[in-house]
Amino acid sequence: MKRLFLAALAVAGLSLFGAANAQDFQAAVVFDMGGKFDKSFNQAAFDGAERFKMETGVAYREFEVTSPTQREQAIRNMARRGSTIIVGIGFAQASAIETVAKEFPDRKFAIIDMVVDLPNVRSVVFKEHEGSFLVGMAAAMASKTGKIGFVGGMDIPLIRNFAAGYVEGAKYVNPNIEVFQNMTGTTPAAWNDPGKGGELARSQFGRGADIIYAAAGGTGVGVYQAAKDSGKMAIGVDSNQNYLHPGTMLTSMIKRVDVAVFNAFNDAKSGNWTSGIQVMGLEQDGVGYSIDEHNRSMITPAMEARLEQARKDIISGKIAVKGYQGS
Repeated sequence: MKRLFLAALAVAGLSLFGAANAQDFQAAVVFDMGGKFDKSFNQAAFDGAERFKMETGVAYREFEVTSPTQREQAIRNMARRGSTIIVGIGFAQASAIETVAKEFPDRKFAIIDMVVDLPNVRSVVFKEHEGSFLVGMAAAMASKTGKIGFVGGMDIPLIRNFAAGYVEGAKYVNPNIEVFQNMTGTTPAAWNDPGKGGELARSQFGRGADIIYAAAGGTGVGVYQAAKDSGKMAIGVDSNQNYLHPGTMLTSMIKRVDVAVFNAFNDAKSGNWTSGIQVMGLEQDGVGYSIDEHNRSMITPAMEARLEQARKDIISGKIAVKGYQGS
C-alpha cells in the first residue's frame, strides 16, 4: 500500500511538473503605429495571434505602440517579464529588436518586414511586389478609363515595392495604362491618416483614375471611403478588406502576416523554432489576392483565369517581377 501511495505521488508530481512547464511558455506581440485594429497590417498580425490563442488555449501579451520611443521599452519589458517569444510588427522595430535580443540571448524574437541578423531572431520578409503585380493586373483589366492610382503610406522602399509591383502588373495587361502615385507622408503618422488618404484618392479620381490601390495601413480606410463616395473602385492591402465596402472593393492584396505571427508563436511552443530569414512570396502562399462573396461579381471568370495563370508563371519564373529595387 505504501508503494502504491508513493507511486501515486510520483505520478501526480510529474503531472504538476508538466503543467508547470506548459505554463512556462509565454508569447508576446508588439504592434506598431496604427494599432491592432487598423484593418490592415497590424490587424493581420492580431489575427495570427488570436488564432494561436484559439488553437492552443495559450494567451499572449500585447502592446500597441503609439510613439516611436515606446518600441524598445515595450520589447524589453516583454523580455523581462519572461516572454518566451516576442514578435515585433513592422520594419521600424528592427533597431529595438536587435538591441533587446542581444540583451536577452535566451529569449526568442521575430520581426516582420525587416532582417535582424542574430542567432535568436527570426526575420520574416515578404515579396509584396509579387502580390501587387496580380492586383495591378486586376486593376488594369477592370479599368474603363485606362487610368488607375496608388496611395502609399510612409514613403519608404518597402511601400515603393508595393507600388512598383502594381505598376508592372498593370502594364503587363495594358502597356499604355497611366498610373498615378502618391505617398501620404514621411513619418509614421502616414500609417493612420484616413483624411489625407481620402484627399489623395479624390485628387487621383479627379484626374481620371477609376481604381486606386492603397498600401497605407489605417490611412487606406480614407481611400476606400473616397472610392465608395465617388462611385469608383479601390483595392485593399495586407488583410482581406473586401468586406469594408462590398461592390467598390475590387480585391485585396493579401500579405500573410497572420501566418508569420502564428508560426512564430507555434514553432516556439512546439520546439520547432528556427531563426534566420524566412521569405514569403506567391510560392509560399505568403502573398496573393482575395476573391470572396463581397467581390465575386467584380472579378469575372476570364479575369480570374488570367490572374491564376500569371500567379503560376511568376512561381515558375516565366514572369519575373522586378519590384522597386530589382528584386
